[in-house]
Parts: sequence; C-alpha cells; structure tokens
Amino acid sequence: MDRYEELKQRIQQKTAKIGVIGLGYVGLPLAVETIKSGYTVIGIDLHSGKIENLKAGISYVQDISDETLQECLTTNRFHPTTDYRVIEELDAISICVPTPLSPNQDPDTSYITNVVEQIKAYMKKGLLVTLESTTYPGTTEELIQREFEKLGYRAGEDFFLCYSPERVDPGNRMYSTYNTPKIIGGTTERCIELGTLLYGNLVKTIVPVSTPKVAEMSKLLENTFRSVNIAFMNEMAMMCDRMGINVWEVIKAASTKPFGFMPFYPGPGIGGHCIPLDPMYLSWKAKGFKFHSQFIEIAQSINDNMPDYVLSKTGQVLNIYAKAINSSRILILGMAYKPDIDDLRESPGLEIYELFAKNGATVDYYDPHAQSFINKKGKVVHSIANDYETFKTYDCMVLITNHRSFHYQELADLGVAIIDTRNAFDGIANDNVYRIGTAVAIRSEQEKEMVSLLA
Repeated sequence: MDRYEELKQRIQQKTAKIGVIGLGYVGLPLAVETIKSGYTVIGIDLHSGKIENLKAGISYVQDISDETLQECLTTNRFHPTTDYRVIEELDAISICVPTPLSPNQDPDTSYITNVVEQIKAYMKKGLLVTLESTTYPGTTEELIQREFEKLGYRAGEDFFLCYSPERVDPGNRMYSTYNTPKIIGGTTERCIELGTLLYGNLVKTIVPVSTPKVAEMSKLLENTFRSVNIAFMNEMAMMCDRMGINVWEVIKAASTKPFGFMPFYPGPGIGGHCIPLDPMYLSWKAKGFKFHSQFIEIAQSINDNMPDYVLSKTGQVLNIYAKAINSSRILILGMAYKPDIDDLRESPGLEIYELFAKNGATVDYYDPHAQSFINKKGKVVHSIANDYETFKTYDCMVLITNHRSFHYQELADLGVAIIDTRNAFDGIANDNVYRIGTAVAIRSEQEKEMVSLLA
C-alpha cells in the first residue's frame, strides 16, 4: 500500500493523528471540530500560558467555552503542547499561525517559515500539510512545497500539501467553523482528494478548487471586496457630511432596492486581522507582476484616515458647546473592533484613543468585553466601570463599537454630547447625539420636531 492509500485509510477510519499549529482564534476552533469528529488532536503553540490554560480547561477564545474545551479534554484525544517534536507522531497538520504586516506594510510570513522549519526537522513521509493562514497567492508552493522538495520529497507522493483559507468570524452566532463552507486547493489531485477527505469530516461543506493559488486568492478577494466597499461608504459618509445629507438615511433608502444593491456601512475605520491586512498582501504580490492596484491603495488610504475624520467630527461637536478637544474629558464607548467580542486587533478605537490623547484630551474608555489594552507608551489602559454618574462628568462620549449590551436611550438621556460612528443611536432623537456622515450644526426648533417625527 502506497503512502496515499495508507493515509486515506487512516483518515477514513479516524485513526489519523491531526496536528493543529497555532491555537488562536482559528486554530482552537478547528482543533475542537476535529476532536468532535472523532480524531486525536495534538495542538501546538509556543505560548506556554495558552497551553497551561488549555490543559486546565480554560478557554481564551471567545467562541470556545470552557465547558466545550473541558469536554474535549475528557475524550483524552486533545493534547496541547509547546513541543514541536510531536510532529513525528502526526499524519496531518493544519498551520494556523498569524500573518501580520511589517512596519513597512509588507507581508510578514516569518511565522509560517518558522513552522515549516520545525516540520522539516520532524516530518515523516506521507504527511498531509494544510496551510490556513491568510497570505499572498503562491505562498503554499514557495514557502512550503519548495522547502519540502529540498529534502528530496515529492508532492503527491511523499507528502501532500493543501491550502484552505480560514473563514473565522469571531462572535458570529450563525456561522461557525463547522457550517462555514471550506475552500481547499491542493498542489496535486491526490493532495486535493486527501484534503477534501479530511476536512469533509470536520465541516459541513467543502469547496475544492484547482490550485492553492486559487484558494489563496479567493480569501484575499473576499476581504478586499469588503475593504473597497467599506471605503466607498466611508467616502460617501464624508461627502454627505459636507453636503448636509444624512448618509444613514440614504443607505436605508437605497437598501429598499431588491436587486443590484448591497448595503455596506461607514464607520470609524476597519479592524480585525483580515480587512486591514489582507488587501495589502494582494497589493504587495501584484507589484511583483508590475501591476499596481489603485482600488486597493485608495481604499486603504480612505479607511486608514477615518480615525482622523472622527477626531475632526468630535472637534466640531465640542465647538457647539464652546469647548475644544484640548483639555476636554472624552469617554470612548467600545474599544473592540466589532460588536460583542473582546478582540482588539487593529481596532480603529486604539488609533482614535491615541489621537485624542495627542491633541490634549483626557481619554478613558468603557468596554464590557475588552477590559484593557497597552497604549503606544507601553502603559496598560483599563476600561472604566459602567457607572452612569461617572459618564455624566465627561465633555463628550464617542461610540466606536456598537455592543448589544449598551443601553443607548439611557446613554443619550445622560445629556452628554455623543458622537456616534456606527448609527447605534438610530431612532433616538436627543439633541446631544451626533452621527458621522451627517452635518454637525445646532438644530432649530423646526429641525428638532422633524427629527422627532422621523424617529
């Protein structure tokens, strides 16, 4: 029996040992689904604190509860470790490590290359390796296949290689790892078949594609599509602001069209691991083909400048109250990059916090999910308590993240000036609420009556 048939049989019989390298917001949910499917999983992460938590049944990923993690441990089929030597025992590996940008906005694939070096040191023939980390088209072949081939191994014969982009949406209550369709591209037909076979036991729907490059490009297309459309709406918001038109009412009206329109919404900037980073991976790779994507560059520029727009809008609002950002006390409501999660990666709120502080304001924040962060000076900043009496003492509040747990009418009724960057106060007619994408002005009595009727 050749290595392909042997591995195929082990996957089918669920006797294959599966390794997940990188136990973060992608890797840990994947490990859990793999265990639920009946496989033994060895999870590898170099963060010893994470491994100790996992062994104790304590989850640090919001989408995985402590109870779910403890159930996995009781099966005796989940073994977290920091030791790469366990690769010698594995039949298949999924690589789920970070792929950030360098300070120069170029791809940083060092996490992938470090993992590949460890796999090379301990791998055996017949290993299936799947890269899930978001990256540029060509990474799977350039950084993994070529390295394995230097050992004299042949793809599709001595090892099997796939790319399957992660599609995790933290905090999404409808779509999880299991019911989100999984794209898989392999370097050979045998690779695709084995990748499809394994992941087909873990998730509900598999979408095979012809090559790893197609799979890699599909991930970048998904998130670049979102980046470009969000940027367009951010630009529309600033345009409507200048023209004295409410962009939120415009979007609501346009959304009544049953065809040919898909609503996107403006905001204080873009956050998370994907949308701020992925388009730059694509733009960087395209430059190697002497192709310069103007859409990506323009979209990135618009989205990156939204925190400055929020700063300007806050200054306009404070001006109505005969105040300036300098020496004002400002409370940021919500610091996570999206609602109802604790994830602060690339959150625009972090940049807005720094901008307010740089311009002389005293800045605090309240977030029921994200309890602290480290500012640019290296200081740990903690969320203040949920105390409305304290909230009243601020000169203004800036809503960055529209958490469901916020009581918006009660916040508006405090009488403090509010800058709403998410239209979270929609339907609330209080005079002290101001939204991005709308003109800032002192309302006349007639305007107040009209807003009240529309609400």
